[in-house]
Amino acid sequence: MAWERKIMRTVRVRNENKVGTLARLMAAISGLQASVGTIELINETAHSVVRDITVYAEDAEHMDHVIEAMRANEGTRVLAIRDEVLELHQKGKIAIRSRYPIDSIATLRRVYTPGVAEVCLKIADDPALARLYTSVSHMVAIVTDGTAVLGLGDIGPLAGMPVMEGKAMLMETLVGLSGVPILLNTKDPDEIVRAVSTISTTFAAIQLEDISAPRCFEIEERLQSMLDIPVLHDDQHGTAVVSLAALMTAAKRANVDLNKVTVGQVGLGAAGNSIGRMIMSLTGNPVYGADLSEEAVKRFEDAGGRRSSLKEIMAECDVVIATTGAPNLIQPEMVRKGQVILALSNPNPEIDPEIALAQGAAFAADGKSVNNVLGFPGIFRGAVDANAPRITHEMLIAATEVLVRMTPAGELMPNPLDKKVHLEVARAVAETAMKQGIARAEYVPYVEG
Repeated sequence: MAWERKIMRTVRVRNENKVGTLARLMAAISGLQASVGTIELINETAHSVVRDITVYAEDAEHMDHVIEAMRANEGTRVLAIRDEVLELHQKGKIAIRSRYPIDSIATLRRVYTPGVAEVCLKIADDPALARLYTSVSHMVAIVTDGTAVLGLGDIGPLAGMPVMEGKAMLMETLVGLSGVPILLNTKDPDEIVRAVSTISTTFAAIQLEDISAPRCFEIEERLQSMLDIPVLHDDQHGTAVVSLAALMTAAKRANVDLNKVTVGQVGLGAAGNSIGRMIMSLTGNPVYGADLSEEAVKRFEDAGGRRSSLKEIMAECDVVIATTGAPNLIQPEMVRKGQVILALSNPNPEIDPEIALAQGAAFAADGKSVNNVLGFPGIFRGAVDANAPRITHEMLIAATEVLVRMTPAGELMPNPLDKKVHLEVARAVAETAMKQGIARAEYVPYVEG
């Protein structure tokens, strides 16, 4: 059975050192349709063997059944159960650190008073110097109201903090930007716009994150019109860049010409609306669009899309992209032979790729392999380095083209941990800003360290 691995536990067991004990334990786990990851030997004696076994289950209840089966296995004693995901998140995943050690009075006087006053006065005379003498040049606000977190929905800004921390970690690790989570305890667009615009002086760019549609469209548009730094709603544009790149690669592998096939977009929220619009800008052809929200469908129609339904899309479209957040929405019998299906909702796709392939799909993938981590770090790095006031459609297309070009043979997307990919995206974005005449700084590629 295949699923998005949602629940993981590390179970420490002591097995009798007898032939068959471990094999029976593995059989008990697999018999409950669970999966085993790593098995680490901790200690071995003549009588027993202690191991840490990583177990994956569908949900908490399923995991409880698996643990009970492990306890019931003859010759096995469960010593401890650890949730390594929760352990990793304890006390948060990010922190602000000084770039220089304060190890002497002389250093203290340079970084703080009285030396810092000279720097303050220079910036007061020429605010542009803040990019040279402060962290503003590499600070990105990651702003959320917690109304559309992953596929979990409106769980509030505080519950969305682990995602914001993860975004900040990726920015710093992959391209050296300092992402700062900003949690807004309001859903009012006016209050959100007011708050973000007020603090914007601190940052080189604003990343809007996990803000539900349709408010996200208005908030992004208003903020970008007010501010002279890039404002990007990642759930729209970052997701669209990566999804379009994956689609272009998948189409090539399935021998499909995107300019000559019918494309359907199921789900017209922040991500789906943007994906559909990018495809239409690329091909010049209307994309079929379906959503339960009449407002969302009307917005998509106004952008050039064609009103449709899930049934019609599955029956008529050669390429199907789904971003609904509804697990198992696409039933196996709906899949037609030769279709390309990207079921991108996380943590649970609209249809499991293996099921779609078994039903005759020419190509299928889910959100695990099509993830916007390949988009936003490089896009922001390039825009910030070029000191561009905004991120244009052309800059996003440039990022897409890099991802397609750097995808290894036989893969759908590049390795998201390959820093060369992210820096190449940054270069393409910055160079596009320069060609468009909106770069306000000479582009100097970021070098780690």
